[in-house]
Amino acid sequence: MSQDRDIQNEAAMLAFGAEIAAELKAGDVLALVGQLGAGKTHFSKGIVEGLGGDPVAVTSPTFTLVHEYATDCRVPVFHFDFYRLDSASELLGIGWDDYLDEAEGVLLVEWADKFPELLPPNTRWFRFEIIENGVRRCTTEN
Repeated sequence: MSQDRDIQNEAAMLAFGAEIAAELKAGDVLALVGQLGAGKTHFSKGIVEGLGGDPVAVTSPTFTLVHEYATDCRVPVFHFDFYRLDSASELLGIGWDDYLDEAEGVLLVEWADKFPELLPPNTRWFRFEIIENGVRRCTTEN
């Protein structure tokens, strides 16, 4: 089942991420899909803030592939970006399986649609798109 939500600005995107964070538990995997500038990283900032971390520290891990954020409440966040990866073997080479086995954290995965076969079946999908006047639409699939 999918649901659409229109998000008016960056503040609303942060609030949406924080709202979703309230539902998260260790071991959850969130797949974030959308074109450049669609809101994936701002959503991630909201998730980290909602879990008690510093949203200012959150940046896209495009070049480093993964960032880890400590939170002061429940779980660490592992923030991945598959954009620059060319193959599933590259992803496995950086220890993807180890992160999936890390039951203590939440995994956020930008550009997750590059390697959907490597995501667990219970992954929650968030598809972001830019619509008119800078509004973003997020379609969620559980």
